[in-house]
Amino acid sequence: MRKENCEGSKHRTRAAPDPPPLFDDTSGGYSIQPGGYPAPGADVAFNVNHLLGDPVANVAMAYGSSIASHGKDIVHKELHRFVSVNKLKYFFAVDTAYVAKKLGLLVFPYTHQNWEVQYSRDVPLPPRQDLNAPDLYIPTMAFITYVLLAGMALGIQKRFSPEVLGLCASTALVWVVLEVLALLLGVYLATVRSDLSTFHLLAYSGYKYVGMILSVLTGLLFGSDGYYVALAWTSSALMYFIVRSLRTAALGPDSMGAPAPRQRLQLYLTLGAAAFQPLIIYWLTFHLVR
Repeated sequence: MRKENCEGSKHRTRAAPDPPPLFDDTSGGYSIQPGGYPAPGADVAFNVNHLLGDPVANVAMAYGSSIASHGKDIVHKELHRFVSVNKLKYFFAVDTAYVAKKLGLLVFPYTHQNWEVQYSRDVPLPPRQDLNAPDLYIPTMAFITYVLLAGMALGIQKRFSPEVLGLCASTALVWVVLEVLALLLGVYLATVRSDLSTFHLLAYSGYKYVGMILSVLTGLLFGSDGYYVALAWTSSALMYFIVRSLRTAALGPDSMGAPAPRQRLQLYLTLGAAAFQPLIIYWLTFHLVR
């Protein structure tokens, strides 16, 4: 009897279908090689699938998402209290054509003729409709690109570490903030009557990141000689751009009727802001090229 039961169990065992896999194979590379060993990368795919299927990990991810969403709501609430979001949206109203033309203007501004900001019913046109309007999209993306490029440069030189990259990013950000504060103080002392705001000054100060990217990239490709050539070109172009933009678009024609001492003070302020750009660009980029 026991023998028959065993035979019956064996028969039933053979007839039972194979159990379905616990996880779907989405890696496309998990296979068994001859000898019973998994193919290279199988452990990684299994660990990823195991992590995604772990209920504890799912709960942690859901909890983290809720915390991030709550934090985002708090940030938006505080932002509405201290910053006019409508004014901030104006500086991000760009399109692809504007970005391309603006980058070309920053690299080669010498042939540009009309530097006046265009208005419609006493309201300045958004950047996508006026090439002379300052924006914050290009400075923001250029800053992020600069940080990534700095990480790559440090990695090539075997000097990369999170601390060094964080110091590089924070230093670049602090210099821009200090520059904006200095410009605000200069505008106040010079009693300049214009539509200049903190966002305008932040945009003009942030355009230097474009020159910093070109200088570092050229230095990585062609060495120190290429770096100094690119540094000289981008610095001179940025100085010309800053002088023309601040003189025409920011300071405006109202300063033409001001007394001569005030006009000279405004001119010194513009030239000082322009002359400061190459120094910052060099200070923030020379250590990335060797």
